[in-house]
Amino acid sequence: MSTYIIGDVHGCYDQFINLLDKIDYNSNEDKIIITGDLVNRGPESLKVLNYCIADKNISSVLGNHDLYLLYLMSINQGKGDLKKVVEAENNVQIFEWLITRPLIIQISDHPNKNKFIITHAGIPEIWSIEKAQNLGEEVSKALKNNAAKLLQAMWGDKPNSWNESLAGNDRYRIIINYLTRMRFLGDAATLDLENTSTKASKDYRPWFHYESESYKKMNQYYVFGHWASLNGKTNNPYFIGLDTGCVWKGKLTALRIDDLKKISVKY
Repeated sequence: MSTYIIGDVHGCYDQFINLLDKIDYNSNEDKIIITGDLVNRGPESLKVLNYCIADKNISSVLGNHDLYLLYLMSINQGKGDLKKVVEAENNVQIFEWLITRPLIIQISDHPNKNKFIITHAGIPEIWSIEKAQNLGEEVSKALKNNAAKLLQAMWGDKPNSWNESLAGNDRYRIIINYLTRMRFLGDAATLDLENTSTKASKDYRPWFHYESESYKKMNQYYVFGHWASLNGKTNNPYFIGLDTGCVWKGKLTALRIDDLKKISVKY
């Protein structure tokens, strides 16, 4: 039995199936966790979703494009490839499955005593893993209680830094932005959400270049997607980027946690 973490699929169904074949995925024994962004930009978002829903051993964290789909479904308005999902016969099933995906998943590889913290974009250095888990669950609870209200209020880049006193939609928005949209951070974990390149603006650094007590723990791996332009390169073995730009005609990549081996298929 093996556990694999797979980078952003973005509706690239054929490549997703090819990757499952390449790793010899056994749905009765193996487990798959996806770093979010199952949908959008690629050609077959609906097929990707239906495949994942049908397999109880496949899960995913929420990505920003997944949240965008949930928003479109909440207002019954489809765009592009996502129009097929919004208008699908099983759209209620899809909505209920997707909205219950967490923002953070933690798993352990017991034989090697490795721990893997999986999010779509990462975790800011100002939060411990426990803090990030609790805040992610706070958002999940809000989505469960009143999905339409939160999905329509989550858009925007402000506030751009964390403050414990934040409440309501501002609090939910900054949590979502850290966990699903973050790339570069400045002092006090200030978000730069405009820069999608690999070169930081003045006074900013990639989020995984900061020091924190959580980051210093050995055998603890932060696995994320979202940042396709990195092509998986972080220059730190404990920060593993898995979005290798499949939807941009790059590769779709899986990480086998048993031995930290990466397996990829080309677009």
